[in-house]
Amino acid sequence: MNHRKSYRKLGRRTDHRLAMLKNMTISLIQAEKIETTVTRAKELRKFAEKAITLGKKHNATDDSLRKVHLRRQAFAFLRNEEAVYKLFNEIAPKYAERNGGYTRIVKTDVRRGDSAEMAIIMFV
Repeated sequence: MNHRKSYRKLGRRTDHRLAMLKNMTISLIQAEKIETTVTRAKELRKFAEKAITLGKKHNATDDSLRKVHLRRQAFAFLRNEEAVYKLFNEIAPKYAERNGGYTRIVKTDVRRGDSAEMAIIMFV
Protein backbone atom coordinates (compact mmCIF):
# COMPACT_ATOMS: atom_id res chain seq x y z
CA MET A 1 0.00 0.00 0.00
CA ASN A 2 1.11 3.52 -0.73
CA HIS A 3 -0.61 5.39 2.09
CA ARG A 4 0.94 8.62 3.40
CA LYS A 5 3.62 8.74 0.71
CA SER A 6 3.86 12.22 -0.75
CA TYR A 7 6.14 11.55 -3.73
CA ARG A 8 7.39 8.86 -6.09
CA LYS A 9 11.01 7.79 -5.78
CA LEU A 10 11.38 6.96 -9.50
CA GLY A 11 14.23 4.55 -8.75
CA ARG A 12 16.74 7.30 -8.00
CA ARG A 13 18.56 8.86 -5.08
CA THR A 14 17.08 12.09 -3.75
CA ASP A 15 19.65 14.42 -5.31
CA HIS A 16 19.44 12.68 -8.69
CA ARG A 17 15.63 12.70 -8.64
CA LEU A 18 15.39 16.39 -7.73
CA ALA A 19 17.96 17.34 -10.39
CA MET A 20 16.05 15.35 -13.00
CA LEU A 21 12.73 16.96 -12.08
CA LYS A 22 14.25 20.47 -12.07
CA ASN A 23 15.72 19.87 -15.53
CA MET A 24 12.39 18.52 -16.76
CA THR A 25 10.65 21.61 -15.36
CA ILE A 26 13.05 23.85 -17.28
CA SER A 27 12.43 21.83 -20.45
CA LEU A 28 8.67 22.06 -19.96
CA ILE A 29 8.82 25.83 -19.47
CA GLN A 30 10.99 26.34 -22.53
CA ALA A 31 9.23 23.93 -24.90
CA GLU A 32 5.75 24.10 -23.29
CA LYS A 33 5.26 20.41 -24.11
CA ILE A 34 7.46 17.35 -23.46
CA GLU A 35 7.07 13.61 -23.74
CA THR A 36 8.02 11.41 -20.80
CA THR A 37 6.71 8.46 -18.81
CA VAL A 38 3.39 8.77 -17.02
CA THR A 39 4.88 8.54 -13.51
CA ARG A 40 7.51 11.18 -14.26
CA ALA A 41 4.83 13.43 -15.75
CA LYS A 42 2.67 13.10 -12.65
CA GLU A 43 5.62 14.00 -10.43
CA LEU A 44 6.71 16.83 -12.74
CA ARG A 45 3.24 18.37 -12.52
CA LYS A 46 3.85 19.30 -8.86
CA PHE A 47 7.06 21.18 -9.66
CA ALA A 48 5.66 22.98 -12.71
CA GLU A 49 2.51 24.14 -10.97
CA LYS A 50 4.47 25.52 -8.01
CA ALA A 51 6.68 27.45 -10.41
CA ILE A 52 3.67 28.94 -12.20
CA THR A 53 2.14 29.91 -8.86
CA LEU A 54 5.31 31.89 -8.08
CA GLY A 55 4.91 33.68 -11.39
CA LYS A 56 1.27 34.46 -10.68
CA LYS A 57 2.12 35.91 -7.27
CA HIS A 58 4.81 38.04 -8.94
CA ASN A 59 2.34 39.50 -11.42
CA ALA A 60 -0.35 40.06 -8.78
CA THR A 61 1.74 42.14 -6.36
CA ASP A 62 2.85 45.76 -6.62
CA ASP A 63 5.57 45.56 -3.96
CA SER A 64 8.94 45.67 -5.73
CA LEU A 65 10.77 43.86 -2.91
CA ARG A 66 8.23 41.03 -3.04
CA LYS A 67 8.71 40.80 -6.81
CA VAL A 68 12.47 40.50 -6.40
CA HIS A 69 12.00 37.87 -3.72
CA LEU A 70 9.69 35.78 -5.91
CA ARG A 71 12.08 35.97 -8.86
CA ARG A 72 14.95 34.89 -6.62
CA GLN A 73 12.89 31.97 -5.31
CA ALA A 74 12.17 30.85 -8.85
CA PHE A 75 15.82 31.22 -9.88
CA ALA A 76 16.99 29.31 -6.80
CA PHE A 77 14.83 26.42 -7.94
CA LEU A 78 15.25 26.55 -11.73
CA ARG A 79 18.82 27.90 -12.09
CA ASN A 80 18.10 29.05 -15.63
CA GLU A 81 17.64 32.74 -16.44
CA GLU A 82 15.82 32.17 -19.74
CA ALA A 83 13.32 29.81 -18.11
CA VAL A 84 12.68 32.25 -15.26
CA TYR A 85 12.17 35.10 -17.73
CA LYS A 86 9.74 33.07 -19.83
CA LEU A 87 7.92 31.84 -16.73
CA PHE A 88 7.31 35.33 -15.34
CA ASN A 89 6.73 37.25 -18.58
CA GLU A 90 4.95 34.79 -20.89
CA ILE A 91 3.52 31.77 -19.08
CA ALA A 92 2.29 33.09 -15.72
CA PRO A 93 0.23 36.00 -17.15
CA LYS A 94 -1.80 33.49 -19.18
CA TYR A 95 -3.03 31.85 -15.98
CA ALA A 96 -3.84 34.99 -13.97
CA GLU A 97 -7.53 34.04 -13.60
CA ARG A 98 -7.01 30.28 -13.29
CA ASN A 99 -6.84 28.63 -9.86
CA GLY A 100 -4.50 25.70 -10.37
CA GLY A 101 -4.55 22.96 -12.97
CA TYR A 102 -2.07 24.58 -15.32
CA THR A 103 -0.80 21.34 -16.86
CA ARG A 104 -2.43 18.53 -18.80
CA ILE A 105 -1.14 14.95 -19.04
CA VAL A 106 -2.17 13.02 -22.15
CA LYS A 107 -1.27 9.33 -22.25
CA THR A 108 0.09 8.31 -25.64
CA ASP A 109 1.42 4.78 -26.08
CA VAL A 110 4.03 2.42 -24.66
CA ARG A 111 7.76 2.73 -25.19
CA ARG A 112 9.04 -0.03 -27.40
CA GLY A 113 12.17 -0.88 -25.40
CA ASP A 114 10.67 -1.50 -21.97
CA SER A 115 6.89 -1.10 -22.44
CA ALA A 116 6.76 1.94 -20.17
CA GLU A 117 3.58 3.98 -20.49
CA MET A 118 4.40 7.27 -22.20
CA ALA A 119 2.61 10.59 -21.84
CA ILE A 120 2.81 14.14 -23.09
CA ILE A 121 2.72 16.86 -20.43
CA MET A 122 1.79 20.34 -21.62
CA PHE A 123 0.41 23.61 -20.39
CA VAL A 124 -3.36 24.00 -20.69
